[in-house]
Amino acid sequence: MAAAVKLSAVMIMLVLTIISYPVSADPEPLQDVCVADPTSAVKVNGFVCKSSFSAWDFFFNGLAKPGLTNNALGSQVTQSNVDQIPGLNTLGVSLARIDYAPGGLNPPHTHPRATEIIFVLYGELDVGFITTANVLVSKSIKQGEVFVFPKALVHFQKNNGKEPAAVIAAFNSQLAGTQVIAATLFTSTPPVPDNVLSKAFQISTEEVEKIKSNLAPPKS
Repeated sequence: MAAAVKLSAVMIMLVLTIISYPVSADPEPLQDVCVADPTSAVKVNGFVCKSSFSAWDFFFNGLAKPGLTNNALGSQVTQSNVDQIPGLNTLGVSLARIDYAPGGLNPPHTHPRATEIIFVLYGELDVGFITTANVLVSKSIKQGEVFVFPKALVHFQKNNGKEPAAVIAAFNSQLAGTQVIAATLFTSTPPVPDNVLSKAFQISTEEVEKIKSNLAPPKS
């Protein structure tokens, strides 16, 4: 009986410890605000604090209007992270707006530093993520509904409807980071060797070069 009571006490302490951890994926702030100073030559995990700040450091109106979706993928991500809002530095949150043309795709990608939750502003989307056991978890969602993509897992959103769609995405990081799978593998600098990609995808080096050419950013 005593052993059972002791075990229960240990389990309660463990649960309390887990749920007391901060929800942010970033380090906790040690002061009220630490507005980012991107011009500083000092490198830290995040950004050095500016010596002074104003309300403008905590403001951004870039999510008010739809992003342009007249591109190859038919989608546009408008970020609202510490790069746009310096006041987010050390606060562990950020947003984005994603717009989709009919048939538009936000291609398979990951956010290595954050979990993502999306809220559908309008339209309908087919969304999903893939677990490390290679299981696809997918669902169709519509206006007013929410879907979660666990941290660092590959995920996507596709507008299979005939009308535009848009979501607001929230992240538990000031700078979630994004790695688009295709672009990461086929447009990196320096490039991933063709023989690596050829063997990994079981395709010819000619096909690798064609994919690289298709995904290459347009020349200015």
